[in-house]
Amino acid sequence: MSGLRSSVGASRVLLLAIEAGVIVRLVSVAVVLEYEEVLTRDEHLAASGLEERDVEGFLDAFVLLAEHVVPHFRTRPLVRDADHEMFAELAVNAGADALVTFNIADYREAGRQVPGFGVSVCRPGEILGRLRWRPSAISPFGFLPH
Repeated sequence: MSGLRSSVGASRVLLLAIEAGVIVRLVSVAVVLEYEEVLTRDEHLAASGLEERDVEGFLDAFVLLAEHVVPHFRTRPLVRDADHEMFAELAVNAGADALVTFNIADYREAGRQVPGFGVSVCRPGEILGRLRWRPSAISPFGFLPH
């Protein structure tokens, strides 16, 4: 959401990294449905300057660039906020290196790891700091309306 609401910042750069194939994005059906529901809320559309069809086009491209994961086992409850369980469960089922979020507090009890599973929980800037890659000026994700 942050990467669509602002044309600058680590979240937007991470979208560019996904597009460039530098970062592997993991998705599940539940996560994609959650993204669609949240990103098409009126307040997020207004803040991003996007229309619903823009979000649908973005999500189509986002999903095409993602690794699809079918969670084979449930790990709930893992985190403080039940609405964020699907993200932790996806990361654990996929054996992810990290879960990227601004909602660090939801994972705080684990010492910044998904409890008991060793998946790092990081803010976008922390992940960006690990990358040597930097975006191209011609990336279509870099020029979404804002």
